[in-house]
Amino acid sequence: MPISVILVDDHPLFRQGMIRLLEHNPEVKVVGEFADLKATREWLAQGGSADVALLDRTLREEDGLELVPELKSRNIKVIMLTIAEEDYEIRDAMKKGVDGYILKTSEPEQILQSIYAVSKGGSMFPSHVMQKMARGELMQGVFDKLSPREQEIVGYVARGLSNRGIGEALGLSENTVRNHLRSILDKLRLDNRVQVATFALEHGVVKRKDQE
Repeated sequence: MPISVILVDDHPLFRQGMIRLLEHNPEVKVVGEFADLKATREWLAQGGSADVALLDRTLREEDGLELVPELKSRNIKVIMLTIAEEDYEIRDAMKKGVDGYILKTSEPEQILQSIYAVSKGGSMFPSHVMQKMARGELMQGVFDKLSPREQEIVGYVARGLSNRGIGEALGLSENTVRNHLRSILDKLRLDNRVQVATFALEHGVVKRKDQE
């Protein structure tokens, strides 16, 4: 049986181009195409199933990564097919459990090979990403998104200081610290200061003994 594939991308022309590419291959069959989270979820709710999903990260004003757990729960392998190539974007996708990560600038054969690989239980990530993972550089790239001041604040948050305490340590107003923290949460895609502290520990910004 051919590998069943769905496309989730908000650009109609791109979807049409991908469908034409995939339909030329008898080993692959496109069983659905969707422009947003809502349409994909409706299809899933109606019992839709597939072997592989080609999913873009940016769906209008939505984050395609939100769909990953839902697709995976239906035993659908997920390949991010996107223009986002920064380390932190790839890290976010890997943390969600995607099976592959392919840039839209890839050759058609690479996309097909990725579909074959993940459908058989394998994975497919850019070679430079695998090299960075081996050297331990991919996680560090996330922290590099922060300014030096924001990195300092992350360290103090991990040590348990309040906004006022951080302000006194750095000579900043409490409001300025609050604004920096808001920027940190946005850049790291986190929701609260507890997650910031966890992030700091995971990335070696502070050691557990420093919190004591």
